[in-house]
Amino acid sequence: MLRSVLFMEKTNYITMEVILILVILCLCNASVQCKKRSINHLSTPSRSPGLRNSLQRIILCTFSGIITGLIFSLLFACIIGFFIRFIAKTPFLKGPVIFSPNIAPNALQSALANQNQLLGSSPNGNYFKTVLDNGLTVAVKRLEPLENGSRKSVKRRMQQDVESIARLRDRNLMSLRAFVREPDRFSLVYDYIPNGSLEDAMNRVRENQLELNWEVRLRIAVGIVKGLQYLHFGCTPRVVHCNLKPSNVILDAEFEPRLTDYGLDKLMPNLELDRAASGYSAPECFQNCRYTDKSDVFSFGVILGVLLTGRDPKEPFFGEAAGGGSLGGWLRHLQEAGEAREVLDKRIIGEEVEKEEEEEEDEILMTVRIAVVCLSDLPEDRPSSDELVSMLTQLHSF
Repeated sequence: MLRSVLFMEKTNYITMEVILILVILCLCNASVQCKKRSINHLSTPSRSPGLRNSLQRIILCTFSGIITGLIFSLLFACIIGFFIRFIAKTPFLKGPVIFSPNIAPNALQSALANQNQLLGSSPNGNYFKTVLDNGLTVAVKRLEPLENGSRKSVKRRMQQDVESIARLRDRNLMSLRAFVREPDRFSLVYDYIPNGSLEDAMNRVRENQLELNWEVRLRIAVGIVKGLQYLHFGCTPRVVHCNLKPSNVILDAEFEPRLTDYGLDKLMPNLELDRAASGYSAPECFQNCRYTDKSDVFSFGVILGVLLTGRDPKEPFFGEAAGGGSLGGWLRHLQEAGEAREVLDKRIIGEEVEKEEEEEEDEILMTVRIAVVCLSDLPEDRPSSDELVSMLTQLHSF
C-alpha cells in the first residue's frame, strides 16, 4: 500500500511536469509562428492601418496558440492520469494467495475441492478442517457468498482488507496463512488447533468434562486482552475486532488464547445479525451502529464474566429474575450489593492451602470489579485494552 501511494505521488509530479513542458512548447510554437507572420507583414511596405492589422494578427495568433496548447495539455494529462490509475490498481487475484511456505497453492485448491470436516458455523460462514497433500492440517473459514451485484472495485477493496489482515502478527492472534478468492466468496486459511475454542472449553466445563482453575482462566483473560491491545495500539492502521466472543477465541494445547475473525467486519455481510444473536455486543452497537475499540472492551467484559461465573450470557436465567436482565447487569447488581461471591463459579478455586485460597479469592473479586467497569453502558467509562493489560497482569505474574 505504501509503495502504491509513493508511486501515485511520483506519477502526479511527472504528470504536472509534462503539462508544464507541453504548455511552454505550445506557447513557444505560437510565438514563433506569430513572429514569422509579423516579419512577413512588416517586411512589406505598408501604411499604418496595415501595421495595426499585423499587431492584431500577432495577438490573435498568441491567444489561439495558448488556448490550443492548454486544451492539448489537459487532454494529454487526462490520458496519462487514466493510464496511471489503471496500472496502479491492486490486481484482482483469482485462486489462492499464500502467506506461508508450508502451503502449496495447488495442494490448497485440491484440498478445498474435497469434502471437509465441519468444525462450526455462524451466519457469516462455516469453519472446516482440511488436510493438505503434505499432511498439514489447516482450518478454513468460508465466508458467506458475496452479492451478485458486487462490483469489481468492491471485491478489490475486500481483497486489500484481507491482505492487510494477513500482515498482522502477534502471539495472541490466529495468523492468516492464505486466502482464496473464488467467484462469489472468500475462503480464509488458518492454522488448525485441536483444542477448539473458548466456547467449546466452557461447554465442557459446564458438563463437568473439563476443569479450568482460576490460574488458567486468568491466563486466558490476559491473553485475550493482550491480543486486543495489539489490535488497538500495536499495529498501523489500528484494527477493531468487531465480533469478539468465545467462539472466536481459539485455545492452544497450553490454553493460550488466540483471537480469530478480527478486522473482518467489511467482509461479513451478516455481521450485524451475528452480533445481535451473540449476547456479547455493546449497547452503542444497537443504538447507533457505532463500533469502536471500547465496544471490543465491552465484549471482553462479557467474556470475563463468563470465565468468572461459568454461565452463558444467553441463558434464560438472565431475564427478569437475574436482577439486571443480562450477565453484566447481574454482576453489577451483586457487586454493588456486596454479594460478588454469589456470582462466582464454584469450580474455579482449586484445592490449595487455605491462605493461598484466600489470596486467589481476592484476585477473583478484584476481577469481578474489572468486569463490571468493562460492562459500563457508556464507552467513555470503560478502560482501554492497554489499561486492562496493566490491571490484570498486576493480579498475577505472567
